[in-house]
Amino acid sequence: MRDLDVKGLLFDIQSFSVHDGPGCRTTVFMNGCPLKCEWCANPESWKGRPQIMFAKTKCKYDKGCSLCINACPHNAISLSDDGVLLLNWKLCDKCTTFDCAKVCSYEALKVCGKWYTVEELIKILNRDSHSWSKEGGVTFSGGEVFYQKDFLMAALRECKKNYIHTVIETSAFVDTDTFMKVMQYIDFAFIDIKHMDREKHKQKTGVYNDLILKNIETLAKSDWSGRIVLRMPVIKEFNDSDENIIKITEFMKKVGLFEINILPFHRMGDSKWSQLGRKYPYSKEKPTSQKKLDHIQEIFLDSQIACYTGSETPF
Repeated sequence: MRDLDVKGLLFDIQSFSVHDGPGCRTTVFMNGCPLKCEWCANPESWKGRPQIMFAKTKCKYDKGCSLCINACPHNAISLSDDGVLLLNWKLCDKCTTFDCAKVCSYEALKVCGKWYTVEELIKILNRDSHSWSKEGGVTFSGGEVFYQKDFLMAALRECKKNYIHTVIETSAFVDTDTFMKVMQYIDFAFIDIKHMDREKHKQKTGVYNDLILKNIETLAKSDWSGRIVLRMPVIKEFNDSDENIIKITEFMKKVGLFEINILPFHRMGDSKWSQLGRKYPYSKEKPTSQKKLDHIQEIFLDSQIACYTGSETPF
């Protein structure tokens, strides 16, 4: 099969992005993720297949609309005794036709995930390239981009043929051979480092960090010529302790890395969890205080590691 014919499932393509790498970029959000971070801002990316989302605030069931109820072939949608629209999420998770979304003109019900060929994606990128700055290009994000490694590799090969600058945002949770093969087509890498303790890492993300740390070290010590910036979401009472931050600085020095971007916690994913019929574990958590961010940044700076806070970055 030609690279241009390979298909991938994407849940969003954002043009004019300025926080996902150098210059102005197009960010491609890919479905599928082996991690299940409890604070995830993109829970709609977890599954490697299209799924339904329900935005209750857009629904007009209280105005008498019942098109979705009649359209659903699985009887998964109903009204409660007090007239509230209800979805049977177990049945919805098995759906492949999404007939309810097709008849919802208010976009209260929508399908998350659309299949694109590499050729279709490259056409979008070439269109957007006219608005990129000199340093701009494409950023592949997720979800976890390696979940669809065949599509990712095919898309990256075509990007290089079209002289498109490439950035990747990844957890690096993939076998090392695949990781290194893909990285040869990457110019700039953001790699997450969520916690240095393997047990605590698994408690909140669902996976151990051994493979992640191995891949970071392997890439850092290789002859790869790109730029690596580690990223750490600051999660209260999980990874924001001085002990953990110091261990990260020690690891970075060990492998020869000296740039990290700390990201303040936010609740922007809260509504998405609700739209997927899930309860957000961090719905009552407050955004990371500037005082905490400054303190963490100071620890990194004292260790001679460049630490960028939030979107305040030189890239």
